[in-house]
Amino acid sequence: MVSVRSGAAESMPGMMDTVLNLGLNSETVEALARKTENRRFAVDSYQRFIKMFGNVVMHIPKKKSEEVFEEQGESIDFKIGIMIETPRAVLMADGMAEDADFFSFGTNDLTQMTYGYSRDDASKFINYYIENDILSDDPFEVLDKKGVGKLVSWAVGNGREVKSELKIGVCGEHGGEPQSIQFFCQQGLDYVSCSPFRVPIARLTAARANLKNRTSYN
Repeated sequence: MVSVRSGAAESMPGMMDTVLNLGLNSETVEALARKTENRRFAVDSYQRFIKMFGNVVMHIPKKKSEEVFEEQGESIDFKIGIMIETPRAVLMADGMAEDADFFSFGTNDLTQMTYGYSRDDASKFINYYIENDILSDDPFEVLDKKGVGKLVSWAVGNGREVKSELKIGVCGEHGGEPQSIQFFCQQGLDYVSCSPFRVPIARLTAARANLKNRTSYN
């Protein structure tokens, strides 16, 4: 399975749309079915590709996909999500929540866009800033709660004001950093996504934060 993230003007600002299962067509789906010995999986993957390609590239709304499924007498369960990576996307969270099933904060890029730092160049001066008390931590390692954190809180609040059941998570290195995870739990995020080697500490920190929150509520 392959995914492609669109960087075209139509998918910006503030969100990077994803097209999954690129390369599947009426021929390759049969090969996938034979290889996996699971035809249902292959067909579902192909349908998911068609739906995402139609929505992201051809701008066919989700409602239209549902009409096609009804006509064909088949359907798959799918969700549409938005990746929030710029301050403007944060400000538009309430409007985007109307059409989204979930939000995912790309905090690496959101930090970069908020600070106006290039991640490629930041390593040249970040340590100087920390040594001279301009910054308390590297914001690409520990979430800046006073700045980027406020943007996260804003988007969560405004998104769920429109859709209370909206699922919200974070994708990036902050998703595996203990202080940042504690903050995300306090904001009511549903999940964090991080590098594989950070998963154990992420799970432990999230569990501790949830227990702490339950205790404080009681």
